[in-house]
Amino acid sequence: MFKRMDTDTMNWIIIIGVILFVAEVTFFDSGLIFSFVFFGLMTYVGWKRYARSWGKVVFWVGLVILILTIINTMAVRFLVLVFGIMLLVYYSRSKSQPSRTEPSFTEEPFMEELYEVEPLFRHKLFGDEKTSDTAYEWRDIHIHGGIGDRVIDLSNTVLPKGVSVISIRQMVGNIVIHVPYDMEVSIHHSAVLGRSEILGKHHTKLLGQQVAYQTEGYGVAASRVTITTSLISGNLEVKRI
Repeated sequence: MFKRMDTDTMNWIIIIGVILFVAEVTFFDSGLIFSFVFFGLMTYVGWKRYARSWGKVVFWVGLVILILTIINTMAVRFLVLVFGIMLLVYYSRSKSQPSRTEPSFTEEPFMEELYEVEPLFRHKLFGDEKTSDTAYEWRDIHIHGGIGDRVIDLSNTVLPKGVSVISIRQMVGNIVIHVPYDMEVSIHHSAVLGRSEILGKHHTKLLGQQVAYQTEGYGVAASRVTITTSLISGNLEVKRI
């Protein structure tokens, strides 16, 4: 069903869902934001202390209530309704226009050989991640995270010529990046709620703000790193090592 859906249709469904969510939070139930933040933090704290009995209770209570809160929003109800209608339409079309499979004798197009590359980080809804404590081969990082901490140590790898990229978009958690003294970097960070310490520059309170810094030799360095991070709630620390 989803393979037959064009991207524009999917984008419109997502846009309408977002508009409904914003409208619900703005005009009908402003307490939803507090509920998301509170139970999200509750889930995060429980996950960090999951080894203890009270941590397990806090984690599961926070997670269950957070899921129920999300399910009860107008946006989710709209998406369920839309996908239910689409399922009925798809089923109706499949009955009236069954798909046919016929042999094809056309020459196979040339396929360029590709090699799968193991990423340094995975998209994870829960859990912490860090780079290896020993030497590792560098690969650009592009991840979306849920709840957890991310630690990246650039002193254990060799960066290639040109621009290396670290892009992390995280819901709740902390991001720590260790940068060698001779490495030139550009940092762009945004946070709904949190703090940042970027190469000695402190921001003790970030409330829906963006900060950006660049080292002096970034524009002319043969090898340099662009760091882009965003957090809903959490702290960013970029320090020399």
